[in-house]
Amino acid sequence: MNDDVLSCRAVVKSYGESPALRGISFTAAKGEIVAVTGASGSGKSTLLLCLSGILRPDSGEVTFAGRRLDTASESERSRLRRTDFGVLFQFGQLVPELTAVENVGLPLLLAGARRREATRVASSWLERLGVHDLAGKRPGQMSGGQAQRVAAARALVTEPQVLFADEPTGALDSVNGEAVMAEMVRVARGAGTTVLIVSHDARVAAHADREVVVRDGLVEGPDGRLVGEHLATSGGLL
Repeated sequence: MNDDVLSCRAVVKSYGESPALRGISFTAAKGEIVAVTGASGSGKSTLLLCLSGILRPDSGEVTFAGRRLDTASESERSRLRRTDFGVLFQFGQLVPELTAVENVGLPLLLAGARRREATRVASSWLERLGVHDLAGKRPGQMSGGQAQRVAAARALVTEPQVLFADEPTGALDSVNGEAVMAEMVRVARGAGTTVLIVSHDARVAAHADREVVVRDGLVEGPDGRLVGEHLATSGGLL
C-alpha cells in the first residue's frame, strides 16, 4: 500500500524568464520528517510553496492525499491551508497586537470555533511547545526563540496532516534554533504529522528522517546527478 501523503511529479515553475523548478519530483510519507536542503536559489523554497498550494506550478502535478492540488481552485487550496496544512515561516509572522494564546487560537477562530474552545485548545498547544507561561504576552514581549515556538504552536493547532517549515530556525541563534527544532519535531512525531523542513542548516536537517538535496531546480541523486522528468534547457529526460 502506498503511504505517500504528499507528492509532486515533473513540476516546473519559473519567475519570468528565471526557472526555479525544472521538472522536480518528490514524495513524503505519512508521519515522515523530510529536510529539503540546498544552496540559496536552488529552488527548495519554491518547492515548498508549490507543495503547500501557495503557488501553482507552471506544469506538472502536485498531489495531497490522492487529490490534485495543481488543478484545485484558490479557495480549495486556501481551505487546505486552514485545515490540513500548517505553515511556519522563518520569522513566525505572529500578529503583533495579539497575545500568544490569541495568535495560536486564530486559525481555530477562522475555522468557526467558539472563542472559549479556541482558547482552551491554543493553551494546550502552548503547553506542548513549552511556552504556556507566555499565553498573555504579545510578540514584542518575547525572545526570538519564544516567538518561534508560539508560531510553531499556531502552525500545529489545527492538527494538520502536513507541516511546512521554511527556514524555521533561520532567525535564531544556534541554542534557540536547536531548542525550537527539538520541540517541534517531538510534538510532530507525537501527532503523526508529516513535516517538510526547508533549510540550509545541517543541524536542522539532522532532525529529519530523510534529507532531499535540491540543486538547480531538481533533486540531486546519491551519485550527484540531477534527477528529473523534464529539463528546461534540453527538453529531454535526465
